[in-house]
Amino acid sequence: RISPEAPVPVVDLESETYHLGGAANVANNLNSLELRPVLFGAVGKDSAGEKFMEIARNSGVDISGLFAVEDRPTTVKTRIIGNNQHIARLDRENRKPLDESVRLQIMDKLGNCPDLRGVIFEDYDKGTLSKSLIEEITAVALERDIPVFVDPKFDNFFAYKNAEFFKPNKKEAAAALRTELKTKEDAVAAGKKLIEELRAKNVLLTLGSEGMILFSRDGAIYSIPAVARKVADVSGAGDTAVAVLAAAVAGGASSLEAAVLANFAAGAVCELPGVVPIDKKSLFGAINKTKNLFLYNENGDA
Repeated sequence: RISPEAPVPVVDLESETYHLGGAANVANNLNSLELRPVLFGAVGKDSAGEKFMEIARNSGVDISGLFAVEDRPTTVKTRIIGNNQHIARLDRENRKPLDESVRLQIMDKLGNCPDLRGVIFEDYDKGTLSKSLIEEITAVALERDIPVFVDPKFDNFFAYKNAEFFKPNKKEAAAALRTELKTKEDAVAAGKKLIEELRAKNVLLTLGSEGMILFSRDGAIYSIPAVARKVADVSGAGDTAVAVLAAAVAGGASSLEAAVLANFAAGAVCELPGVVPIDKKSLFGAINKTKNLFLYNENGDA
């Protein structure tokens, strides 16, 4: 209802739930797909950090790459949802860069991780990922022939080079390239420029309700239409997409197969309120509900 004190909604609190967000949501998606993710990052030495680690452990996520730091709150985003709709969000966070000591701890732990099949950068501009850390981790991954997957934000957008998949959304790509992406032609031009500048093997440009466009280094371009039926909440859809990309490639999928699976997964989680991970049953269900999915290359051929 509307408050009599001001033109703002009043929400009667019925229940509260806690969910892993950000990079932790990517890890949770991987875990739901029955992979074994190791989560790297930082939390504060506070009650929210303790709650975070408890949820992650109970979810089956390996938090051995997670470090608690002083004088920094754990990032918490509180979403207020009423009638299955997202009404407002409250953020509690500190975006300043992490100390050098944490960077060294992350590199040491990463160097001792056996059997890595992929590295995912889930960048939210929260201070954990710096240009130097990105370059160091990428160098280690390339040396060990481990594919790198990137879900970028604004600050470090062009710091990611030689990735297996670089997955920006339309807003991020437009801001980084200082242009507007109003048409399909604009999006195609942006994708071509990104794959050249970043030397990525694949760029997957996500366009929300307009689906995705996959650009490969060999010049192939495919349009992948959106498959969400009834969107309840887009929160976490990008996290799910990059997790499925990495999982599919680790399982031997081609770039196009991985992108199509990521598209199905993102559409499936958009149908649910809040931040929820995808699992195999939900992913297969989303695929089975779609009778026909036409992919188009740049020439318009299905």
